[in-house]
Amino acid sequence: MDPLDAGAGGILRQPKAVWATAGASVVAFMGIGLVDPILPSIARGLEATPSQVSLLFTSYFLITAIAMLVTGFVSSRIGGRRTLLAGLALVVVFAGLAGTSGSVGELVGFRAGWGLGNALFVSTALAVIVGAAAGGSAAAILLYESALGLGMACGPLLGALLGDASWRYPFFGTAFLMAVGFLCITAFLKEQPRPARKTSLLDPLKALGHGGLASAAVSAFFYNYTFFTVLAFTPFVLDMTPYRSGAVFFAWGVLLAVFSVIVAPRAQARFRSLKVLGGSLVLLAADVLVLGYGDRATAIVCTILSGAFIGVNNTVYTELALGVSAAPRPVASAGYNFVRWFAAAAAPYFAPKIEEWTDVHVPFVVAAVTAVVGALVVVVRRKALTHEAEVLQPRHATEDGVGVFAN
Repeated sequence: MDPLDAGAGGILRQPKAVWATAGASVVAFMGIGLVDPILPSIARGLEATPSQVSLLFTSYFLITAIAMLVTGFVSSRIGGRRTLLAGLALVVVFAGLAGTSGSVGELVGFRAGWGLGNALFVSTALAVIVGAAAGGSAAAILLYESALGLGMACGPLLGALLGDASWRYPFFGTAFLMAVGFLCITAFLKEQPRPARKTSLLDPLKALGHGGLASAAVSAFFYNYTFFTVLAFTPFVLDMTPYRSGAVFFAWGVLLAVFSVIVAPRAQARFRSLKVLGGSLVLLAADVLVLGYGDRATAIVCTILSGAFIGVNNTVYTELALGVSAAPRPVASAGYNFVRWFAAAAAPYFAPKIEEWTDVHVPFVVAAVTAVVGALVVVVRRKALTHEAEVLQPRHATEDGVGVFAN
């Protein structure tokens, strides 16, 4: 049955609890790209350098990476509903505080607290949606990934619309929307059954002992460096008004969503996951290299086009992480994300520093190289990565799994 079908169990006929969680998920994912259009405005408003402002991403994702070891431990003990609400409450508090920041140091610190809240929420949201959905997991997973794509696309747009008046307003707007999500989940979502086995803090690290999962995580680490060079450093290179920058990254997010949800699964079914991933990484490397050396119009086109390759990569990496080992999917996903999000923390810091040490082109050269390294890991470790991921039909997650920040 087509999961888009409006009949029983279709994506359009889900309980209010599912829609409440999916709606909050959209806002949670919006928070990732929200600051993109206003990075130059923040730098001017707080008299900060690009490398200092880029720490907004570094603190956010550094805490997110570490929190991957904690989220399963917490949710398996207090339950999915309470974990969601705890995450939402933290985002409301720290997003609101971020809007009151008087210095870039305060803003970076508040973004770290925001990252913890977002990790708790997003790491649990898919499992909650699947558990509460009608008609099985297919429609629920599609709804979740649609929420993810919509959030990634709309985050820069919201940042631009509110940030044109003041760089502080997007933070207040996010706090308000997440507060609405908190109330909706409180009203509509009942507590989900807790897993039979509680997750320990070391389980995700133990899961990385599997060669295939470790290889997927290492390859994704290098890929994420490329991804977040584009996301966090390109706004400074384009140097546009918030509206124009928001429009560019909105188009980028639309391509990311379309290629993640629609194109990637079809490409996997036809060409196999590893070929799709390797080819997409090489194309991303070429795109980033042209972005770094082209004129402004070329840089805009390449920034938008990168969303297509990023969407494909996100989906395929998720399939590999969730299917390549025998570890429970929430545990495998946590271990995988623990490794790869460190690159998301590193790229926003090092890209501006590399520009200061050299010139504006070199950060993109480095990003192109890391994408190629990610592809080489896939090629060299293809036997370890093929164990289950290539023989199973592509899937985004299952009832017992979580695509923790999967895309």
